[in-house]
Amino acid sequence: MADTVTSSGTTASLLTSLEPLLRSWLPRQRWFAGKGRPVTGFTPVSVTELLPPDGRLGLYHLLLRVHQPDAPGTPPHPGDCYQLLIGVREALPPRLAPALIGHVTEGPLAGRTVYEALHDPRPAEVLLEALRTRARIGALRFERESGQEIRAGLVARLMTAEQSNSSVVYGDTFILKLLRRVVPGVNPDLELPLALAREGCARVPAPTAWLHADVDAQPYVLAVLQPFVSGAADGWELALRELAKGEDFVAEARALGRATAEVHTALARALPTVTLGPAQLRLLVDGMTERLAAAVQAVPALRPYEPGLRSAYAALADLAAEGHTWTAQRVHGDLHLGQCLRSPSGDWSLIDFEGEPARPLAERRMPQPPVRDIAGMLRSFDYAAHSVTPPAADWAHACRAAYCSGYAEVAGRDPRTDPVLLRAHETDKAVYEVVYEARHRPDWLAVPLTAVRRLALPDQEARP
Repeated sequence: MADTVTSSGTTASLLTSLEPLLRSWLPRQRWFAGKGRPVTGFTPVSVTELLPPDGRLGLYHLLLRVHQPDAPGTPPHPGDCYQLLIGVREALPPRLAPALIGHVTEGPLAGRTVYEALHDPRPAEVLLEALRTRARIGALRFERESGQEIRAGLVARLMTAEQSNSSVVYGDTFILKLLRRVVPGVNPDLELPLALAREGCARVPAPTAWLHADVDAQPYVLAVLQPFVSGAADGWELALRELAKGEDFVAEARALGRATAEVHTALARALPTVTLGPAQLRLLVDGMTERLAAAVQAVPALRPYEPGLRSAYAALADLAAEGHTWTAQRVHGDLHLGQCLRSPSGDWSLIDFEGEPARPLAERRMPQPPVRDIAGMLRSFDYAAHSVTPPAADWAHACRAAYCSGYAEVAGRDPRTDPVLLRAHETDKAVYEVVYEARHRPDWLAVPLTAVRRLALPDQEARP
């Protein structure tokens, strides 16, 4: 392995040669967040040569800040930073054709072909070997948890499912999640699983190793390696299969509730909790109300339900004004069926603790009422029920009830006994879903709008 490209002239000429190719390639990637706005330029955050390009195969690790025009009505933004792994070959073999970025015509890589390196087992195996040996390469730091071993020679394969990051499986032993859009700071996708592992919580795969970079005294978490649960079933896919067969999902929903409560209980032991008093709850309610106002502007179909939805937040504000308090703690932050895995033995695990990537990192790391995760799962059961025609409303209701009952078995408190807090958080989630679907999946807009109609009803009619 080579060291960082330290010459500013070399870095500049490298990026100049790659820029026209990346301008057209980046917006086509599933994980690129700036779709709909042209790429106007790049600023290098870090450029590291992992394999020199003078052999059969070259490999570069890039952290690039991508510049685009600001979206209308938004404050100026310095541009998102993306992590790229660029492979360099004389020519691509047919098996790597889908990974093509383009053919370089100028600069130090002129005459070569560059491509998305994670599609190629050899570059992916370079990353694993660096983690195994705790390598230090320029700004990159490959770390391994004490006592954890990584066997050499595991064959890599890229997971093809579309997602906001990229994952590589090594043999059937490990899975490496490579974050694409990165920000400086402590990433909860590493922070929380490490805390849970050290607390002895088996519901979350313990990090084996991770990659981070220190650039200009700022830390960036770039990738996390965890055990691969071989043969595991994704909770969303499993729920859809049971629905298609006309089977209920009650036992699994109850088990998921218990698993969620175990994770919440362990997080409350491992990390500080806070009490939300009137001032903190006022801020919570204000945030929900502001998001609703913005959503109504973005999706006029919400307008008829706005007064009823506001009443969900007002009810919470009224309780706060009466002196009610709630405990907040670190939570998953983006919990739904797709973030849950059931092993062949029937045990459930929770994965992907990054939170909602669109939210600022500081916000994702703030303590929240555990009901935020619970509301996300309740909405997920509703989404699954709408995957069949006609929607399986009774199926969703039974799953929601079983999930809450399972949660209560471990936590000692049923979320349904706090209906005002639960309704406010489920309303906030449904409003977010309306905006997302209107922008990205209009065919699904009816799903959250159905929930909005229910949640806009008086409190006693909106409970799960």
